[in-house]
Amino acid sequence: MGAASLSANACLRAGVGKLTCHIPACGYTIMQVSVPEAMTRVEAGDHYIESISSAAEQYDAIGIGPGIGVYDGHAGLLDKVFSSFSKPMVIDADALNVLARNAGLFPKITAFSILTPHPGEFDRLFGKSENDFARMRLAQQKAKELQLIIVLKGHRSFVAMPGGNSFFNSTGNPGMATGGSGDVLTGILTALLAQRYPPEQAALLGVYLHGLAGDIAAASLTEEAMIAGDITQHLGNAFRQLKTNT
Repeated sequence: MGAASLSANACLRAGVGKLTCHIPACGYTIMQVSVPEAMTRVEAGDHYIESISSAAEQYDAIGIGPGIGVYDGHAGLLDKVFSSFSKPMVIDADALNVLARNAGLFPKITAFSILTPHPGEFDRLFGKSENDFARMRLAQQKAKELQLIIVLKGHRSFVAMPGGNSFFNSTGNPGMATGGSGDVLTGILTALLAQRYPPEQAALLGVYLHGLAGDIAAASLTEEAMIAGDITQHLGNAFRQLKTNT
């Protein structure tokens, strides 16, 4: 539930508007206390989501993965979400780990959805690479082949687009290599998709904002002392800086 809370808070701070969090029964109180601004919907399952009854198509955007765990029934859970949602979504964390075990789900993902693996998750998805350069080449290949946007997270995150273009992000710092930082990025990207940014722009802007907020947090707190929640707390300053510079 920590991952879910971090992602939800970031999503709200990034301007999503109305947010609904789908959670198992054990997480209801946690979510109500940690993110009171979010709506909550309890799905079947006491300790993890066993199945989902809600209609995915009612939402403008979906972010899936942070905190869901990896269980036998989750292949079916992802299958249902992917099959019933026709807009691009954000796929991260344990949703990526479930995908790694069930590659047959890839064709069901809407084109231009955004996958946000760190190197370990990427290797589980597509196989190990000899080095960072080989991994980036493979990300480019898979983005084109699957028609998905792949954000390979790192100090200088690498964004591979389905059309063949690729980008390095210029913001961010080593202090962001802390637990929960990726969950914050998922929230930001989901919020931008919900605001109807085109997926390619949402990916580039979201990664840039995430890193910029991290840089502002590090300047205030130091890289050593910052934690993932500090990135979210400085998102407002990141938006302000973007508006000032434009």
